[in-house]
Amino acid sequence: MTTAVVIGGGPNGLAAGLRLARAGVDVTVLEARDEVGGGARSGELEVPGVIHDHCSAVHPLGVGSPFWQEIGLDRYGLQWAWPEIDCTHPLDDGDIGVLHQSIEETAAGLGVDGRRWKLAFGDIVRGFDELAPDLLRPIVNVPRHPFRLAAFGPRALLPATMMARLFATPAARALYAGVAAHGFTRLDTPMTAALGIMITASGHRFGWPVAVGGSGAITRAAADALLDLGGTIETGVMISDRSQIPDADLVMLDLSASQALSLYGDRMPDRIAKAYGRYRVGSSAFKVDFVIRGDIPWRNPESARAGTVHLGGDLAEVAYTEKQRAAGVLVENPFVLVGQQYLADPSRSSGDLNPIWSYAHVPPGFDGDATEAVIRQIERFAPGFRDTIVATTSTGTMALEQYNPNYAAGDIIGGANTGLQTILRPRLALDPYATGVDGVYLCSQSAPPGAGIHGLCGMHAADSALRSIGRR
Repeated sequence: MTTAVVIGGGPNGLAAGLRLARAGVDVTVLEARDEVGGGARSGELEVPGVIHDHCSAVHPLGVGSPFWQEIGLDRYGLQWAWPEIDCTHPLDDGDIGVLHQSIEETAAGLGVDGRRWKLAFGDIVRGFDELAPDLLRPIVNVPRHPFRLAAFGPRALLPATMMARLFATPAARALYAGVAAHGFTRLDTPMTAALGIMITASGHRFGWPVAVGGSGAITRAAADALLDLGGTIETGVMISDRSQIPDADLVMLDLSASQALSLYGDRMPDRIAKAYGRYRVGSSAFKVDFVIRGDIPWRNPESARAGTVHLGGDLAEVAYTEKQRAAGVLVENPFVLVGQQYLADPSRSSGDLNPIWSYAHVPPGFDGDATEAVIRQIERFAPGFRDTIVATTSTGTMALEQYNPNYAAGDIIGGANTGLQTILRPRLALDPYATGVDGVYLCSQSAPPGAGIHGLCGMHAADSALRSIGRR
C-alpha cells in the first residue's frame, strides 16, 4: 500500500490527508501541537465558558469549499451559522456601508451606487460556481470556463483603489476597500482588486458564516473524517529535521515555504530552492481578543447586527493606512477587523459575557504593542466600548509565530500579496506544489490558492502527488 506522511495538521494538511486516504493511501498526520487545527482552533482564554477563535473566524470559502462539501463535514458534526448582516464599514460622519449575503439587499442599501454594485459583482456572483474552480487553483492552467475568466480578468487586474472609485458614494467605496484590505497589501497597485472582488462575490454567494462552537469545529470534523477513513493522527510531534520524518512514499508539507526549505533545501534543484528563498512574508497581524459585558455600543446600530465590522475610515484613509503599513509604519489608527461571532453562534458566550475577536494590520514583524490602537479604533466608532471590557488577551506578531510556526513574523496568510507573488505562489510552475524532491509536496496556504479555511491547497497538492504515482 502507498504510504504518506503529512507534516502539519492544519486545514490544508488534513485536506491533503483526506484526499490521499480516499484514494487508498495509508496516511499519517504529524501535528506539532497537542491538537490539530493550525489556523482553525478555538477555546477559552481568560474567562471560563467564553470561546474565542484563535486565528481564522469567518468562512465564506469554508462553507462554499467544494472539497469540504465533497467530504460532507456536516456528517462529522460541523454546523454553520450566519449573522443577520455579514459585514459593515462605518464612517465617521455616521454613514455606513452594509454588506448582506443578498446582493439585491446590499444594493438597495447603497442608494445611487446600488446599480453600480450589481454591475460590478452581479455576473461574478451568478457564475461563481463555474468561475471559482478556475480561480482557486494554480493560475498556469487551461481554464475550464474561459469566457467567465475573461470577464473577471480586466476587473481583477485593477488596483483596488481604482475599483473602489467606480462607486460614487463614500460608503460604497469604503465597503469595497475594507473587503479588499483583507489582502494585507497596498491597495494602489495592480491586481489588488482581485481579492476584494473574490471575497465580495463569495460572500454574496455563500454569506460570511461561522462554525458553531468555534472554527476548531471545522478541523475537528476533518480529523474525524480522516480517522473514519483509517488515517492516523499523532499530535505533539515537532519535526525540525528531515531525519525525524518517517519513511513514506509521499510527504506532504503543511508548512511555510521557509520551513520546507529548511527541511529539504539541500535536496531541491537550485532554481526551486532559490525561489523558496526569495518567497516573501509580510502580512502581519496583531490580534486582540476581548471579553465584554453585553454588546459593543456601536454608534450605528447596523454594526450591532453584523458578524464582521471593518474599521478604517473612508477609502483614502484605508489606502493610506495600508500603504504606510507596507512601508513599515504603524499609523495611529490602523485598519482593524472586528468579529462578533457570538451574534450568529450564542454558544460561544457565557451569560452576558461575550467574546470579541479583532486584529490590526501592522508592519511586517512589528514587535510593539498595538492593543491600545485597537481599542482606540473601536472606540472611534463605538464610544464607551472601553467600559464594557472584562478581559483582554493580546497576541503580537511573534506570539502568532509561536502559536503557529507557519505564521512567520505574524504573517497569517502565508506570504505577502505583492507583485506576481499574489498569483504565483510559491513559484512560477505548472505544478507549484512539487518541491523538486521526489515524493515531497507543499500543501500549505503558501501554495495556490492561498489563505482561507477551504482545504483547497491541500486537495490540489494531494492531486499532484496522486498523479505522480499514477493514481489520478
